[in-house]
Amino acid sequence: MYNVNSVDKIQKVAAYCRVSTDKDDQVNSLESQKKFFRDYIEHNAFWELTEVYVDEGITGTSTKKRHAFNRMMIDAENRQFDLIITKEISRFARNTLDSIFYTRKLKNIGIGVIFMNDNINTLDADAELRLTIMSSIAQEESRKTSDRVKWGQKRRMEQGVVFGRDMLGYNVRGGKLYINDDGAKIVRLIFHKFVNEGKGTYVIARELQEAGLRTSTYMKTWSNTVILRVLRNEKYCGDLVQKKTYTPSYLTHEKRYNRGEEELVVLRDHHEPIIGRELFDKAQLELARRSPSDEQKAKHSNRYCFSGKIKCGICSFSYVSRTKNRKNKSIYKAWRCYEGTRHGAPHIDKAGNQVGCSGMSINDDDTKTICREVVKNLQIERENIVNNLAGIIKKVMDSENGENKIENSQSKLAQISDKKRRLLELYMNKDISKQDFQEMNAKYDAESIVLAEKISVHQNQQKLSQSQNVLLAEINLTLKDLVYGDEWNDTFYRHILDKIVVYKKNQIEVQLNFSSTKWRFARLQVAGVILIPQ
Repeated sequence: MYNVNSVDKIQKVAAYCRVSTDKDDQVNSLESQKKFFRDYIEHNAFWELTEVYVDEGITGTSTKKRHAFNRMMIDAENRQFDLIITKEISRFARNTLDSIFYTRKLKNIGIGVIFMNDNINTLDADAELRLTIMSSIAQEESRKTSDRVKWGQKRRMEQGVVFGRDMLGYNVRGGKLYINDDGAKIVRLIFHKFVNEGKGTYVIARELQEAGLRTSTYMKTWSNTVILRVLRNEKYCGDLVQKKTYTPSYLTHEKRYNRGEEELVVLRDHHEPIIGRELFDKAQLELARRSPSDEQKAKHSNRYCFSGKIKCGICSFSYVSRTKNRKNKSIYKAWRCYEGTRHGAPHIDKAGNQVGCSGMSINDDDTKTICREVVKNLQIERENIVNNLAGIIKKVMDSENGENKIENSQSKLAQISDKKRRLLELYMNKDISKQDFQEMNAKYDAESIVLAEKISVHQNQQKLSQSQNVLLAEINLTLKDLVYGDEWNDTFYRHILDKIVVYKKNQIEVQLNFSSTKWRFARLQVAGVILIPQ
């Protein structure tokens, strides 16, 4: 037994107590604990009470949200007391690592912790060993309790007990859903506007906001996201789906969306519906119809250089662009597998289908760097290509004059278009090889780009003849930067790029339209991207 009178000088003593819930009986117990500590400390002649630190209604498996505990640790570092008294390890921390970490930290600054019921004083020589054993027992008990609670919750869910809070159109009372008439009218109005009137979610949200209709208790304002949640919520047609979120760790208590990690609890015709199943099904079909198809999303309207060009080597879906605003106002853009974006990690959905993908995301800047590295590694006569293209541009500029400049360029564009059409016919008839077709097609594309640029120049610069040499120098410099891979241009790379395939283990493969060679890259966190020639 530890000796509370083992010192002959006055010690400043703090006490710590906590209850796990905010129920009345537990709060009463907390008051009893506080009185006990005050009386206990005051009856020791060598102890002087500084403060009783109290956490109410907070779990013990983590210290992150225990404000009184964290404040006590700050006060300890400021040496506002010499000793801490608490009832037992499970009241101090149920996480073994937390218990050892904090008691060791306190011991290093000369502050001991007395666990009264566990008969441990951390200043004793064997305290850490005993503390490790007792903390491990407490942590294991927390795990078992968590498992029992989760098991009990799932059994109750299977019996139809509703877990959750009130929502638009329903109140939750005693584990049952009861229709809220005012909210139910708004739910019916939303489905009517979407299905029968054909209005979009943004329009519906704006109309509800302008009409002054109230949202549910926890939503501040109407938005298209809120409308979508209503339209997709199966509760409104009488079904109940629970365990949409789960808690991976009993230590952190952090919730995550359930994407197949745990089994959903699905009960059909569980409660009184607000709308008919037929109307709900029509809404789901309409949502699917309005949502872009996989192919449309893959093409991404060709807004970006890589739209439809990046493929997943795991599931073969295209990658889609994802952007995020940083705190410094800059924009971070990356590309992710569409299947993974839509369904998350690979899992079996409730229909028994394998969905999801684990394909890695790739930063937009990294992708551009990879493409430029490919161009730099091309085995081509760069200087000749630049000179030839520059010569073509100069001849075009020299040969055109007066009012016929734009007409001449447009006529040449039409000729190139006709050549490309006849070239395609030759290829389809197998009169020329694929390689010949690709080389000639690339040549025509390059000429088309030059002519289109030239038409724009003629239309916007009336004094072209006076600055022709300067313009040619600038064009020549731009061509060099592109051909040598020193400059990025969306149009140029979109035309020469066939596809990028992203495999597992950070392997990225690049293929160009005019070459059968494939370049493979390894993406490393430290070194960026490394070229692996094939």
